[in-house]
Amino acid sequence: MADLSSTISSDLAAYYEYIAAHTHEWVDPLTHEQFWHNPFGFGNSAGHLILHMTGNLNYYIGARIAETGYIRSRDREFTETEKPDKAKIMNAFDETIAMVVATIRKQNSQDWMALYSAEREPEAEERFMIFLRCAGHAYHHVGQLIFLSKELTRGSKLSSASS
Repeated sequence: MADLSSTISSDLAAYYEYIAAHTHEWVDPLTHEQFWHNPFGFGNSAGHLILHMTGNLNYYIGARIAETGYIRSRDREFTETEKPDKAKIMNAFDETIAMVVATIRKQNSQDWMALYSAEREPEAEERFMIFLRCAGHAYHHVGQLIFLSKELTRGSKLSSASS
């Protein structure tokens, strides 16, 4: 029987991989134009949400736990006007998920309870909590991606097949 620490590692890693798979399910069928288009008068495009999810994980887990040296530009995650290539943005997202999963798998029982601090995150006082909060945050955005994708592809085979 696995111990609690290895169960936490295994289950959290699997959940982040699940988030990535669901993200791809809804984003991959979008064209470059759809990826960067927000059909609503509120919220963000899928592209900006992916930039935000990538930046969030790179900062809270990469910079603060894995010590990647990542420096976040949070405002740009929502205001990027260059509209970089969708494949490049999705590759960066995939690399970030891989880094998160690798970092999770390196945690031992003492690491989960190690003190944690970061800007804009006073609720997470130990490492386990930031991994949990980031997973919830990421899946919240998957819900937004589903909504965007359905609207952007309304009337197409994608929207009716994924309903």
